Amino acid sequence: MTVGSSVVRPWPKVPVGNKDHTQAAVVIIGAGISGMCMAIDLIKRNHCQNFIILEKSSSVGGTWHDNKYPGCCCDVWSSLYSYSFEQNPDWTREYPGQEEILDYLRNVASKYNLYKYIRFNTSVDAARWDDEACKWKVDVKVTGGKDSEFGPSYTIETDFLISAVGQLNQPRYPDIEGLDSFKGKVMHSARWDWSYDLQGKNIGVIGNGATAAQIIPEILPLSKSLTVYQRSPNWVIPRGDGPVSPLRRFLFRYVPPLRWRFRALQMDFRESFHSAVFDAKSDFANQIRQWCQNMLQAQVPNRPDLWEKLLPNYSPGCKRVIITDDYYPAIADPKTTLETGRIKGITAAGIEVVDEAGNTTTHEHDLIVLATGFRTVEFLHPIKITGTNGRPLDKLWSQGPSALYGTTVPYLPNFGIFYGPNTNLGHNSIILMIEAQSRYLNTLVAAVLDARNRGERLALMPKESKTKEFNDKIQAILQKSSFADPNCGSWYKNKEGKITNNWSGTVIEYQNLLSKVDWEDYEVAAGPVRKKGVSASRVVFGSGKKETKIGRVKEETSVSNFGLVMGALSVAAVAGAWLCRGNLPKRLGWS
Repeated sequence: MTVGSSVVRPWPKVPVGNKDHTQAAVVIIGAGISGMCMAIDLIKRNHCQNFIILEKSSSVGGTWHDNKYPGCCCDVWSSLYSYSFEQNPDWTREYPGQEEILDYLRNVASKYNLYKYIRFNTSVDAARWDDEACKWKVDVKVTGGKDSEFGPSYTIETDFLISAVGQLNQPRYPDIEGLDSFKGKVMHSARWDWSYDLQGKNIGVIGNGATAAQIIPEILPLSKSLTVYQRSPNWVIPRGDGPVSPLRRFLFRYVPPLRWRFRALQMDFRESFHSAVFDAKSDFANQIRQWCQNMLQAQVPNRPDLWEKLLPNYSPGCKRVIITDDYYPAIADPKTTLETGRIKGITAAGIEVVDEAGNTTTHEHDLIVLATGFRTVEFLHPIKITGTNGRPLDKLWSQGPSALYGTTVPYLPNFGIFYGPNTNLGHNSIILMIEAQSRYLNTLVAAVLDARNRGERLALMPKESKTKEFNDKIQAILQKSSFADPNCGSWYKNKEGKITNNWSGTVIEYQNLLSKVDWEDYEVAAGPVRKKGVSASRVVFGSGKKETKIGRVKEETSVSNFGLVMGALSVAAVAGAWLCRGNLPKRLGWS
């Protein structure tokens, strides 16, 4: 349809503009990997552009924008750490660094024109479901100085609400007496101050997990002294990081089948790693024990005192296995002190610890680094979410967070969550999970948009019985896993020991689970059109469909040897064309 010289597109193909600033078909909270994936699928799968992405920071990237500490990098191979539909052939290292990952995500945002949908420096305070209007009302606060002058806060109404805030977005500050009294500098790893000069400083690092293992080797050379406060040791295995050669980058760019095969082989290996972090008695778990012990004794020779402190007494996988090449040498450095005493408190000058005999020691510091992780078991914190009939989410989750397939929550209609309860991995790339969630949630969105286009309001939420059945099943499996080992505490489980964060199986099992939407899993919430309790299969798409098949991304080994041969022939042709553009034809007398 054309009016004058402009084209009028039907809703929801028209983007949100000035006049409908507070109305949107879909609102996505977060512009990280999950939020961007959802947005791209909205455009590609649902032909929907009537959405808003709310981002509290000043850039896309999520955790890769927030975490900028020294040595920050991914512990998943770079070839696996990109969208399947937007694979990056140009990674410069086997394990990508924070800045390179952020550049990749910015490039993806630019390619898919996502910036026009994002409202930066905009945080969500609360979201409540309106039973009568069958819509979410999302209260936002504008934190950007100039932008807030237009309006410091407002409310957006939306048909569907997506949480893409993830599990690693709210820093966890330790509850240590006297922390506020310290006169030196305090930095959380997720809020790193690069303007602070580390040269010649006495530094204390509280924490020894994956983040600390990246920070410590980087800041040690600059420090005068470094004290690492360890509550419990970690399983550590070799990283084997290194640069990616220009030749391999060339082949990956111009012979896609070769890149696909390489990525598939890496996924196969990481999937096999599942048994290592899940089953304490598996051969792979024993292999991790041996790798760790061999590396420790090789990198820290003749130091049985450190061996005893650095070898865990719990199963591999109970906490995240650390992949590093330089952590042990940094701990063994003469400038480093490994402190295993209990932290008693923090004074104006440093940190007091108490040993097993009750003796108190004070370590003086100029800087205290808090490598203490995130508030992982408090999903969506501090956003206040209220569902049907005024039910607050914190009460719905009073026994610990749970969701149907980790993506939808009873009593929260037209709501989806990425990287939600029981979807974290200890063995593979989370992007593989995120893409499955995006396909699944976009199918739910499609049903809601279809109803509105037919002049109806559809409010979908998972049945409580189905959600309980699913979670009882995976919790029974998880309680037999390494994650449940009572000898260690981790961010995978809450204070009661319930494992709220990790998935119970492999990535392929999860992808298969989300490869279709069973509409019998869902019911219709109360509203002006439908009555609560009606099974969704009777009303979605106006046809009474029982299920919608989505399919899944198949990234395990699938490229045949014939495909690789054909790829090799294509690269030979490309190389020949490249050579012919240069001086070789002249030298050979071809021109």
